[in-house]
Amino acid sequence: DELVGDLEAALAYCKKAVPDICKKYGGNESKVILMGFSRGSIACNYIGLHDDEIASLWCGMICHSHYDGVRRWNYTGDDRASAIGRLKRLNSIPQFISHEHSIDETREYLAGTKVHGDFTLLKLPFPNHTDRWVLKDIPQRNQLRDWVRQIVVRGKSRTK
Repeated sequence: DELVGDLEAALAYCKKAVPDICKKYGGNESKVILMGFSRGSIACNYIGLHDDEIASLWCGMICHSHYDGVRRWNYTGDDRASAIGRLKRLNSIPQFISHEHSIDETREYLAGTKVHGDFTLLKLPFPNHTDRWVLKDIPQRNQLRDWVRQIVVRGKSRTK
């Protein structure tokens, strides 16, 4: 797919880069949070949960503005059944999911998947499709920061 690029290369890169970066810069491999905005948010599940090996890299995920499986985006595997297959790899990985205007479509989708996860859903009071809300001193940013603190303290609760 021209919209996805080279999926296998992206997967191989992530699987190698995350441990290498942690080692090089003193990061803790048990406390890596994957986050994305818009297409990057979709990629959290599409790439980040593509297989068990890559899913084992994350202690949490932050998905802002769009979510894998809620609608079709014209790439291989954008169907609901494939997205639910990826979602089942969450295991104990918590997700913080936010969206401008409304989070209802994602909430309904998740309920319909029958996948039990540790989901925190947050509606933002902004009309614009932007990630700049994290720069504003608002209660929603504080909620995200509190969530990150809890996730980082907990780290991964499963083994590779």
